[in-house]
Amino acid sequence: MWQRFKRAMRSFFGFFVSSMEDPELILEQNIRDMNDQVPKMNESIAMVKANQTLLERENTQYKQEIGELTAKVKAAIQANREDIAGTYATQLQTKKTALERNEQQLVAAKAAYDKALQVKAAFMKEKERKSREATEALQEARRAKWQAKVADTMESFQVGGIDQTHDEMLRKVQEKTAVNEARMDMAMDSVDVSGMKIEQDAEALRAQELVKQFKLEMGMAEAPAATPAAPEPEKTIGKKADVKAS
Repeated sequence: MWQRFKRAMRSFFGFFVSSMEDPELILEQNIRDMNDQVPKMNESIAMVKANQTLLERENTQYKQEIGELTAKVKAAIQANREDIAGTYATQLQTKKTALERNEQQLVAAKAAYDKALQVKAAFMKEKERKSREATEALQEARRAKWQAKVADTMESFQVGGIDQTHDEMLRKVQEKTAVNEARMDMAMDSVDVSGMKIEQDAEALRAQELVKQFKLEMGMAEAPAATPAAPEPEKTIGKKADVKAS
């Protein structure tokens, strides 16, 4: 029972944590964390380099002191002062021991500095790769959000009734147009179109006659020639007899 309770609690807290996680925010924070590590790494490398520099200075100092003590030992021996030579010889041996220890530390410091530079180079390469991947993922996430907004807009366009009522409204407009056209046809059928046509033709003829009359008055046209009258038939009294020569 206790194991089941622990599993249930772990699953609950796991779901709670996962629901709070925003991949985009986490990726952005990872990029910031990696960028923040660079100054810290540079500081650590600077400390390693400073230690190497200090050991190099100590190494130079030891070598200088060893040279001076060697000269003093030789001078004391030449002066038959073995007691002084022994003192300088003891100090010389101590400095040589310190120099050996310093050289070992210096080799380790140089190796540590080289290793730190290699680690930094590998870190910067990995940081660049992860930053590039995170940036691409963030861009992809922004595109996905935009696509989701477009999809939501299209779904709301269809679900909201616009798409459903569009065809219905078109059909109603078309029906109203058809009714009005039918009413127009019926109205035109009830009008005496032939009488209106005759009136229009008569008006056109009158207009032509008026134009002709104006042209005659202005001398721009000749008067129409008079039509010759037909000859009257010859009148005869009685019956005309043919006279034949005998």
